[in-house]
Amino acid sequence: MKIAVTSTGPTLDDNVEARFGRCPYFLIVDTDTMQLEAIENSNIALGGGAGIQSAQLMSEKGVTTVLTGNCGPNAFNVFGQAGIQVIVGVNGPVRDAVEQFKTGVFSSASGPSVTSHFGVNTAPADPTPTGQPTTGPLGQGGGMGFGMGGGRGMGGGRGMGGGRGMGKGMGRGGGMGRGMGRGMGMPSTSPVADFMENAGPQNPNQELAELKRQAEILEQQKQQLNQRITQLGSSRRAIAVVDSEKCTGCGVCLDVCPAGAIEVEKKAVIDEEICTGCAACITECPNKAIIITQKEFSK
Repeated sequence: MKIAVTSTGPTLDDNVEARFGRCPYFLIVDTDTMQLEAIENSNIALGGGAGIQSAQLMSEKGVTTVLTGNCGPNAFNVFGQAGIQVIVGVNGPVRDAVEQFKTGVFSSASGPSVTSHFGVNTAPADPTPTGQPTTGPLGQGGGMGFGMGGGRGMGGGRGMGGGRGMGKGMGRGGGMGRGMGRGMGMPSTSPVADFMENAGPQNPNQELAELKRQAEILEQQKQQLNQRITQLGSSRRAIAVVDSEKCTGCGVCLDVCPAGAIEVEKKAVIDEEICTGCAACITECPNKAIIITQKEFSK
């Protein structure tokens, strides 16, 4: 049996991550052989749709069960359509969680455990207690600064910018706006320079601790930027696809699409070249007639 576990790192000795769509890694585990495939989550920096696209990835990987701390409603709907069992409230080392799953002590979730956009601009959090057995020490540690914001992204999709920026490093940017709008609000100085200028007198131990903290923030920002660069440079990207048997042509998706990628001709039709995979249409579709999938595009 092939299962997926959200993880803070790429090994079985790392801890289960409390957020599904924004976990650093997905660990795909064969429960019979304990063979492991570690997948770095390229959706972690998305402004919207991270849970849906991550759930779609799990479906493509052929997993039957997902173990995580929390799961939002959009991802939960995708799992339901794909017939994938979701177990929430899991914590502790991934290895222990897998062993607990093999003994049958976990129970599947009957619904989402958090609201939409859980964890967009927050650091990793402990799973919400659900009555599941504890698999290890509570707490997840670490953080992702202030995330990459929640504004409407490049060309109209919900993407980078609009929030408080990435930690202290990207400032209060106004987002990249519709049609490459207002930019990302890059600061004129670095977080370290800002700290050195405004910190005031400190003893060496305090200064050392703060500089180490700033270095961690910068490393997290670097990882987020590299993930976004990889995503934008890849010829494989997420797009929305309409299930014509479920679509009634109601036009709700046309009204909510920020990229203007949808037309209604008795049924909804999505322009794959314009679609950004933001998942706004999925969230609003009353008939659950749209899914997110991955597709190769020639460059």
